[in-house]
Amino acid sequence: MTFYTSPFPDIPIVNRSFFTHLLHKSSRDSKLVGGHPADSPVFVDSATGTVLIREKLRSLCLSLGYGLRHHGAKWGDTVLLFSPNALAYPVVLLGAIAAGLRCTLANNAYTSHELAHQYADSRARRIFTTEDSLPVVRAMFEEIGVGADEADARIIVLGKSLKWAGGPDVPRTSSLLHMEDLLGIGSLEEEEKFDGERAHETALLCYSSGTTGKPKGVETTHQNLTSEIDMLAAVWTHGTGNKHLGFLPMYHIYGAVIILFLTQKLGHTSFIQQRFDPLRFCEDIQKYKIQIVMLVPPIAVFLSRHPLVEKFDLSSLKLLTSGAAPLGPELTNQVTARLPSLNVNAAVIQGFGMTELSPVTHLLPVADATRKAGSIGLLLPNLQSRIVDEDGRDAQPGEMWIKGPVVMKGYINNPTATVNTVTKDGWLKTGDIAIRDDEGYFFIVDRVKELIKYKGFQVPPAELESVLLSHPGVADVAVIGIEDAAEATELPR
Repeated sequence: MTFYTSPFPDIPIVNRSFFTHLLHKSSRDSKLVGGHPADSPVFVDSATGTVLIREKLRSLCLSLGYGLRHHGAKWGDTVLLFSPNALAYPVVLLGAIAAGLRCTLANNAYTSHELAHQYADSRARRIFTTEDSLPVVRAMFEEIGVGADEADARIIVLGKSLKWAGGPDVPRTSSLLHMEDLLGIGSLEEEEKFDGERAHETALLCYSSGTTGKPKGVETTHQNLTSEIDMLAAVWTHGTGNKHLGFLPMYHIYGAVIILFLTQKLGHTSFIQQRFDPLRFCEDIQKYKIQIVMLVPPIAVFLSRHPLVEKFDLSSLKLLTSGAAPLGPELTNQVTARLPSLNVNAAVIQGFGMTELSPVTHLLPVADATRKAGSIGLLLPNLQSRIVDEDGRDAQPGEMWIKGPVVMKGYINNPTATVNTVTKDGWLKTGDIAIRDDEGYFFIVDRVKELIKYKGFQVPPAELESVLLSHPGVADVAVIGIEDAAEATELPR
């Protein structure tokens, strides 16, 4: 039995609140928050230029946590966040964690039916949403049998005003409870502690289809998150003070952990965009002198081929990191070949991860970006891997298994799926077929699982089949994924 280990030295694993880990205030130096200058910018709303500094972020989170408690939230409750990317996103997410709550993040494109599954399965008590999404949320409550008055009592609106962050004010269009109302009541004296064994309690619930089937709630613990960002920080070689462009969806664990959490740990600034828009993408890189972009393969296609990028100064870019789906060597080389013509000197690398692994387990060093194009890189510290056949015996190529402190606690309310994914001795079965070369670099070559990877999103064929079968003209149906090389994604057929 062969066990592969990381080439990097192990790091200490800490047992404490994830909020404390990110935003602790030094008792020796009040000018530091999370180990970085308290007045340094951590998040910027790219549309308005509104800035949150670290001290302000910490203060807002403690105020929001107090407001949630004041309105009846109890330790261990779950709140659901149903919103596109916004400056309020990290405040709600980390404020809930500061109050000792769990936060589940929902795709803001969900229908009421899809949202109902996550709301009920996660047993959420409150839902944060935007004014634009209120019709979907109210339809969801009606679908699960919650009356209109009770439904409105469970909703907290994320308004369009940024007055709470020192930005422009926008009048309310709803009389429901707003996030700003929670911020004006008081403040927690300190965050809820999760020391020792309590660090194994759930902090985050992102929904994933896993290797098969309908979306399942992945229980990500405080220790999972502290371990993940510390492991990534240990191999990060790009310094502090960098500017990131944050358009990846924050309801996805890739966006949440990398754009919201890792950047804080590293002392970087994230410029938040509501979603990916080609024009805004280019404009903001030029305007804010963005240096690092976390992306998915379809964005790499855009950079490699689209004429729009030639109209902007993107020369500030120095690192493009892809995730959520494999970035093949051909596309990697196409992007790399085009960058010099844009006056861009940036490395193109990728990593590997999945929601059940908090999420990143591999990262390609920049020094190997060209030499190992197409590789997901090296195992992060503290992790082990196996590559096995369907009987669990050593085999290459084979399914990649991962073991370490980032393996999820399990799927909420679904012990059967948990047992099918994580072995008794702690190995998580990724469902991805991999090989490892003699230098320790891993490559994803295929997939065991049935999921269709559409632009970084996991689409279970069973869900599409269920929708199609609901049509009276359909007697039977089967959905498969086909590769669309032009768009670097899979499409359902």
